[in-house]
Amino acid sequence: MYRLFTKSILITALISFTSNAFAQNLPYVDSKPIHLGFSLGFNSMDFGVMHSYQTIDGKKYYADVSSLKPGFSVGIISDLRLNDHFNLRLTPSLHFADRSLTYNVSMPKVGPNGGDSILLMGDRNITSIPVCVPLFIKYSADRRDNYRPYLICGGGIYFDLGRNKTNAVLLNAVDFYSEFGVGCDLYFSFFKLSPELKFAVGMNNMLVPIDQRLSESLSNDEKKFTNALASLASRILTLTFNFE
Repeated sequence: MYRLFTKSILITALISFTSNAFAQNLPYVDSKPIHLGFSLGFNSMDFGVMHSYQTIDGKKYYADVSSLKPGFSVGIISDLRLNDHFNLRLTPSLHFADRSLTYNVSMPKVGPNGGDSILLMGDRNITSIPVCVPLFIKYSADRRDNYRPYLICGGGIYFDLGRNKTNAVLLNAVDFYSEFGVGCDLYFSFFKLSPELKFAVGMNNMLVPIDQRLSESLSNDEKKFTNALASLASRILTLTFNFE
């Protein structure tokens, strides 16, 4: 994932250098009151994990996201100009991603030395297809030639279309989140390209407790994967390329 990010940033830097070798492009595009566009990019989804520290059958179970997996993102852009430096942006996006929780078991050792031994229990994969609807304030610096860096911050609502109620770990369908990031507008002859890196932090506990899943038949072994957790908070890192 990070290698992909690095390659994308290098390509963007090369495009930026090339665009600055020519005269200023689209000199009045930022004066328009409203403009539209679309975005394509990559994402990496993570969890903020809090453990329950319950003792289950004499053991304690712990979970963490062992590795970040790359996903794909697509969205549309609606931009309202407020003044020379501030814009209001609505950017609904659809993300495709997987997250894996790796579980470990802490068991008391038998013998004079005591202590605990840690055993790998296995992974549980969680597929998510969230639709994110954020509202941003964009602050842009002064334009220089054919580039203009900016900061962006805001928040929105998250709807997960990829929930599978048979999974041992089930997430809530709705979350609220805050998001912030950086980007740079690159001006070409007929369009504006904006590489943008953002980080989103979920505000709610996304974990559905076992006692709220009475209609589903889960074995005792499957219930351990949820009972080991106190909360799961969503984290999303996104690298997008905006075309406007």
